[in-house]
Amino acid sequence: MIYENILDFNGSISKTTALMGLDLGSKTIGVAISDSFRSIATPLKTIRRTKFSEEVKVLFQLISEREISGIIIGLPKNMDGTEGARCQSTRAFARNIITFRDFPISYWDERLSTVAAEKALLEADINRKRRSEVIDHVAASYILQGALDRLSHNIKMN
Repeated sequence: MIYENILDFNGSISKTTALMGLDLGSKTIGVAISDSFRSIATPLKTIRRTKFSEEVKVLFQLISEREISGIIIGLPKNMDGTEGARCQSTRAFARNIITFRDFPISYWDERLSTVAAEKALLEADINRKRRSEVIDHVAASYILQGALDRLSHNIKMN
């Protein structure tokens, strides 16, 4: 099931399992995972885009291996907050996952996540070639960490 509200999403999943974060691009999918306490997001891998059936097979294999209970997908809104063609593509990807297997999915605003990831990699003095290899899954970890921080903040407030 797809949840527009991340708090509704949180209410639908097991509290002691990890989450997966995705940064969808036209050529790659960045993947990150959280720990089971949902406090830290870790970059995992980058999947080269081929056919959807192959991509979803890899994702569900990771979900099974890592005992993931839900997916957070970065929603690439425009800087003014509106949704364009890339958001439509992201939402279509989520709907396609659901047709393959019903699984809890929510979105997180990914504005500037790739910029933040690029800045962190530059500050770490990572060379250009290596940055291009890891940027997508590092961006996925920024997306997932933002969602984890929001969920953690909500728990502390209640």
